[in-house]
Amino acid sequence: MTEMLPTEALFPAPAPAAHGALRTTWAEGPFLGFDTETTGVSTSQDRIVTAALVHRHPLLGTSVETWLIDPGVEIPEGAAAIHGITTEHARAHGQQPAVALEEIASQIAQALGEGTPLVAFNATFDLCILDAELRRHGLRTLADRLGAEPVGVIDPLVLDRAVDRYRKGKRKLVDLCAVYGVNESGDLHTADVDVIATLDVLEAMARRHPTLAEMSLPMLHAYQVDAHRAWATSFNDWRARQGFTGPGAGMSWLVDER
Repeated sequence: MTEMLPTEALFPAPAPAAHGALRTTWAEGPFLGFDTETTGVSTSQDRIVTAALVHRHPLLGTSVETWLIDPGVEIPEGAAAIHGITTEHARAHGQQPAVALEEIASQIAQALGEGTPLVAFNATFDLCILDAELRRHGLRTLADRLGAEPVGVIDPLVLDRAVDRYRKGKRKLVDLCAVYGVNESGDLHTADVDVIATLDVLEAMARRHPTLAEMSLPMLHAYQVDAHRAWATSFNDWRARQGFTGPGAGMSWLVDER
């Protein structure tokens, strides 16, 4: 079922801009954050189990909408151990996929069409599995709804790899929270908590690297395309030197090439 939660008490909104002030950069908001928890890591074969959309507005604050979906397949124990949703719970309490997916895609397409950035950590996975699920259930993809491939997506993982390329250590969401001084307000691997943390990381990143905030959304999109390709090239070269076999990182951002 869909659930709308006012979250100001749990997740305080950033300080609002002066009333009536015009937005001069995407970093001032509003944002729509997106995350999924799934049955596995294949965007073409696995299914969405939970999803969250977080609306953050500089004047209206933050609200969260969540979905629990019956994926129609068994949820592996390994996946359930991560996000806490068992097959039995999803079957008993989850929405039918087509209903939930239509609601999610409609909101994302509307936001992007209005120029609101869509923020997702490792956005390629979430957007590709969403589009695969939409096609599976005979629903229009995001590109179909927008009339073009989405522009206006912001991925803090891609940006962090670009602006702090040589920093050692992992780059999971929990790691970026530590790097950018974000205090987690709940258990990560819950879709809504992950989105809140992702939005907080992005805002801290924009403050630390103001050149990002100075870009227009189309410029930032192109920057991420190039940044992902540079990272993937470097990563795949490293894999080759280490003697690893099998598919490496895909070269195209927001496209699952595997």
